[in-house]
Amino acid sequence: MIELNGEPAQVRQVAALALTNYGHFTTLRVADGRVRGLELHLARLVRDCRLVFGAELDPEQVRTRLRAAVADASAPVTARVTVFDPGLALERPGARADPQLLVTTRPAAATTTLPPLRVRSVEYRRELPQVKHTGLFGLLHQRRLAQLAGFDDALLTGPGGVVCEGATWNILFHDGRHLVAPEADQLPGITAALLARAHGGPQRTEPVTVGGLGRFEAAFATNAGFGVRPIAQIDGVGFDPDHPVLARLREEYQALPAERL
Repeated sequence: MIELNGEPAQVRQVAALALTNYGHFTTLRVADGRVRGLELHLARLVRDCRLVFGAELDPEQVRTRLRAAVADASAPVTARVTVFDPGLALERPGARADPQLLVTTRPAAATTTLPPLRVRSVEYRRELPQVKHTGLFGLLHQRRLAQLAGFDDALLTGPGGVVCEGATWNILFHDGRHLVAPEADQLPGITAALLARAHGGPQRTEPVTVGGLGRFEAAFATNAGFGVRPIAQIDGVGFDPDHPVLARLREEYQALPAERL
């Protein structure tokens, strides 16, 4: 399903995403009309709309569009809300913007059957990393190169091997006592933020480098689509994909109450 402002989207309306690709989005897992971290997703869209378009976005309008889009869903779905301006020309991106809401849905992937990831680190920084924007070419290219090299995905790093984020996910570590979030330029992940709220054990944020990964017992990826996914390997460093903390984190995440749209 693809709707623009609550109506079936026409090719000419969404052509700007193919030709100009200037916009931002968030992706939510919706089950029984409820979303974990809904208020964080809405806040992300409002914040990014100000940064990308210099415009205000009504979060209640987003909820209305989402409710309508998933009204007939009998199973969990992945919904993506993309904010873009179909009339913003390639030659005049500085013109006054009129952001529109594009809502797409698809069946949600299973959250418990995904195998552990094997990832390759690469020095790469997303443009405007604090924004979940539609400029995905660089990320997909790095993912492709990692897969061609025999890995599943790419882990983005900064100068000096500072760990930042995955191609489309955040990364967290556990050292046997603390849950550790890397301190770096990265997208503020909603699933990671929810886990930080829910986790009952000690946690901290600090710079993490590729050269220092050996001190961690477990590593895992987070995003709204799959929740918590183990990482078995980063470059030549292995981690326990069955570490007990991963089951605990999944339970804490699943226990979080979901908000109704």
